[in-house]
Amino acid sequence: MSKKTISAKDKISAVMLYFEGNVSQHQLAERLEVSLATVQQWIRNYESMGEDAFLMKHYKRYSKELKLQAVQEYLAGYGSQDDICKKYGIRSKSKLQKWIKQYNGYEVFKSYGTGGSQIMTKGRKTKFEERVEIVQYCIAHDRNYVETAKQYQVSYQQARSYTVKYDAGGVEVLRDNRGKRKNHDEMSNRPKDPKTARNKNVLVVGGSGSGKTRFFIKPNLMQFHSSYVVTDPKGSIAVE
Repeated sequence: MSKKTISAKDKISAVMLYFEGNVSQHQLAERLEVSLATVQQWIRNYESMGEDAFLMKHYKRYSKELKLQAVQEYLAGYGSQDDICKKYGIRSKSKLQKWIKQYNGYEVFKSYGTGGSQIMTKGRKTKFEERVEIVQYCIAHDRNYVETAKQYQVSYQQARSYTVKYDAGGVEVLRDNRGKRKNHDEMSNRPKDPKTARNKNVLVVGGSGSGKTRFFIKPNLMQFHSSYVVTDPKGSIAVE
């Protein structure tokens, strides 16, 4: 669908019509010849910032602290992307998604309005003993990856990865085996005994609205360095 320029006044009028119950989101999208996602974004922005969301003429700048807090709260499962955008007045989900990728990719957040200073989110090299200590601290603090990352100055992904590895294979899997030559069996993905081999599928069981997507699917998918789209049985986009 081609982009169409909609005035701030028309956006406000459209959102008000929706809140008054006169039209649906789909009807607004068809009437204004825009995508459904665009209408939904207008609604989220209005709920977060009111009419100012459409009347602001300049590009909105976000501080490094806001970016970091928004990303960490999302990864910790404190809300959906919509929830986080609404809470922090983020005008587009694509911005939050970009920050999440930067965070998981060990990049830096630029801060605007503070002289261009930066906050590092990059992972660092750690020794075996330190990885063990990080895992122990994380488990002792209810697996709070955000707090653990801050405490040991590592990335959120490192704190989570070490803990997940420890849960799966104990303390020995935290050793750094890079550079050691693997034998043929280790290099092959083929199971030694296919008849008794386990697959890597995961079954998440829970009732409707219990948080399966928000608290399990999304946090795990966001660790991947790739592009993806996940839909739920209703046909709506769960993660993108």
